Amino acid sequence: MSSTQTKQKLPPLVLGAIGVVYGDIGTSPLYAIQATFAGTHPLPVIEANILGVLSVMFWTIMLLVSFKYVAIILRADNNGEGGSLALLALVSELTTQHPKIKWFVTALGVFAAALFFGDGMITPAISVLSAVEGLDLVSHQFKSYILPITIIVLTGLFFIQKRGTGLVGLAFGPIMVFWFLCLAVFGIISIVQSPEILSALNPIYAFRFLRADPWLSFLALGSIVLVITGGEALYADMGHFGKYPIRFAWFSFVLPALVLNYFGQGALLLHNPQAIANPFYLLAPAWALVPMVLLATVATVIASQAVISGAFSIANQSVQMGFLPRMEIRQTSDKAQGQIYVPLTNWTLYLAVVFLVFAFQSSSNLAAAYGIAVTGTMTITTILIAFVIVLFWRWPLAIAIPVISVLLVVDLTYFAANALKIPQGGWFPIGIAILSFTVLTTWKRGRELLFAEIAHQSVPMQTILGGINDMPRTSGTAVFLTPASDGAPSAMLHNLKHNHVLHERNILLTVVVEDKPYVTKGNRLLIKEMGKNFFRLTVFYGFMETPDIPAVLELCATRGLPFDMMTTSFFISRALLVTSPNPGMMKWREDLFIALSKNAMNAADFFKIPTNRVIEMGTRIEI
Repeated sequence: MSSTQTKQKLPPLVLGAIGVVYGDIGTSPLYAIQATFAGTHPLPVIEANILGVLSVMFWTIMLLVSFKYVAIILRADNNGEGGSLALLALVSELTTQHPKIKWFVTALGVFAAALFFGDGMITPAISVLSAVEGLDLVSHQFKSYILPITIIVLTGLFFIQKRGTGLVGLAFGPIMVFWFLCLAVFGIISIVQSPEILSALNPIYAFRFLRADPWLSFLALGSIVLVITGGEALYADMGHFGKYPIRFAWFSFVLPALVLNYFGQGALLLHNPQAIANPFYLLAPAWALVPMVLLATVATVIASQAVISGAFSIANQSVQMGFLPRMEIRQTSDKAQGQIYVPLTNWTLYLAVVFLVFAFQSSSNLAAAYGIAVTGTMTITTILIAFVIVLFWRWPLAIAIPVISVLLVVDLTYFAANALKIPQGGWFPIGIAILSFTVLTTWKRGRELLFAEIAHQSVPMQTILGGINDMPRTSGTAVFLTPASDGAPSAMLHNLKHNHVLHERNILLTVVVEDKPYVTKGNRLLIKEMGKNFFRLTVFYGFMETPDIPAVLELCATRGLPFDMMTTSFFISRALLVTSPNPGMMKWREDLFIALSKNAMNAADFFKIPTNRVIEMGTRIEI
């Protein structure tokens, strides 16, 4: 892409990034300072603590967001895609020669993805709830309406997801621009009244705060981390907008607005400690309270969008990489491949979010559940990026080791501080992560056992080809979908056994998902002629692509293998899975895998094969 084209596309991409990527971190000022001083472990609202907390917040943002994510991790794109599984695919390729290391990084990457699902449930609940709670400042009569209004807003948010993240981003972008402008303006007005608050930019105040009362300051880190929630979305949503628009939006607009607002809240607390009741809303003039509640509600809806669209990306990657069963994935843009909608993920998140709102009742209660998933994901991301830094980028160890060590120490410290909140609500994201991790790894292991058994039962194609000389043939083409790249498909064996006939032309089709997000059209197909009008067709996709078999068959015509869909039949094996006397994994995991397989999306629908051209052949397989 030329520089002129980049400049032409930059404004809408930056606007979309502000609207989607920065929604989560952009609404942290609503609750971060209040939770730190008046949360589970309250701090005295005195000058030393105010300056110390602000200094820790500022340098945390600079180190973990500006340096770690924006400057370093956004470089680790997998052909333009980001997120835990995209990074995992990149690292897995680097550690192919080391099976134990590859197993370790795979487990970490999958658990990071599982943690992200937990974060995707808490973010909408705490964000929208914290905004609507501002109605209580307008009038205490609104208190009983806070939960119903929150549920209505969240319901509307999840209903519009099918419109696509591109449309949502462009619609939300201008609103978020206005939101960040308000953050900056109200922050500047307050800072002008107490300019001494700017001394907190000096990291010495952070060290003094941490040293004065190590235990209390350690507990405070569990709430201070709220200023960076949403940082992972920068990486997870990279495929939607690109790294440059995300970086440009951060340094030129989002970062200054956030810092000004946090310091504005600190300046307010310096001369009015009672404002800790709700420093964000009390920062605004009285006349602006109701408009700010409305704007904050819209902004928190947008905040939720960042993790929801990130969850869609991870769900799609999980399906294509074999960690989740086939499910419906809708492409919502004909221009951007990364913009998708996953109905099952959307409504699962919705039900979990509604449960959280009713179970925890307030944003202050939810704050106790928030953070553990974020810090866990960030810690794992640091470990995975360490492999990229050393093995792929080949940084000198004199630079790599100190950088990785500092990031890891900071991440682990925040994770430990949040681990103390597990009894107060941190159990929920941990529980969701464990459940998700179990499903992801069970499906992956079950598929390995299933494919191994299919390969064990298969008959070499040479045997089939040697015994079909006198076999009657019927006109047309038969396409046999098979997961194995060698051996005869079970659907073909059953067809021969029961019908004693072959088609005039026979295609053995295997879909392979590569460790990269997209595959170019030139590398899409591999056609191998096997003799006697048999062909093995291997189709390659990236983990961010949605397979489309009819489209691939049209492409075959350019390779000398034309297809007429009206004379083509697709044979698909429907496996009846049963547990074997010697199971390859624990009985409960086998039962889980079988249950998941029964609820997987039909292969014909997933691969977009016309239903009236499909013939299913049943087979019984023990795993």
